[in-house]
Amino acid sequence: MDVDAVTIDAYGTLVSLRDPVPALRAALTARGHETTDDAVRGAFAAEVAYYVPRSHEGRDAATLAALRRACTQVFLDAAGADALDVDEFPFVASLAFELVPGGRAACDDLSRAGLRLCVVSNWDIGLSEHLQRLGLDLPVVTSAEAGAAKPDPAVFALALQRLGVADPARAVHVGDDSADEAGARAAGLRFEAAPLAEAAQRILA
Repeated sequence: MDVDAVTIDAYGTLVSLRDPVPALRAALTARGHETTDDAVRGAFAAEVAYYVPRSHEGRDAATLAALRRACTQVFLDAAGADALDVDEFPFVASLAFELVPGGRAACDDLSRAGLRLCVVSNWDIGLSEHLQRLGLDLPVVTSAEAGAAKPDPAVFALALQRLGVADPARAVHVGDDSADEAGARAAGLRFEAAPLAEAAQRILA
């Protein structure tokens, strides 16, 4: 095997988000704001559009708290619920992630083969908490920690440094979008497209 390490994208490759609409609508209703599923879905889309280009701003406890507060305010404003207390509304607590089908088995197979694994994602530093709740104890390097988002190769370089891999050509990144592929190749890594379970089989073949 000519591979020493595998880096894995988080959202869309290793984890997915359960439909947040029911929990968010229930949280709004419990605070006296009646609305519809469509309105909640639209408000959540507005929050996602705000968060994605700013995910790297959540680089420590203080900036993560500020980012989460801002995201919650964007959601409440878009839902027409701006009168609610932003510091009391459980926006982040209403989000539940789950492993993609075959994700855990793929990680186990790669680890048993002696490969070093690291999750590399455009995310704030709270990603480790989400993965730990899912029972995954893997090293994590986020765009927030690296100070740059994929496709910038900096996040991959930091991951390889953590893994002790001197030659990036001996590492493979598994991801689900063009930023994953472009960033990995710019950093000298090989690339395998998700789904993770199928990519792991190709890596181990």
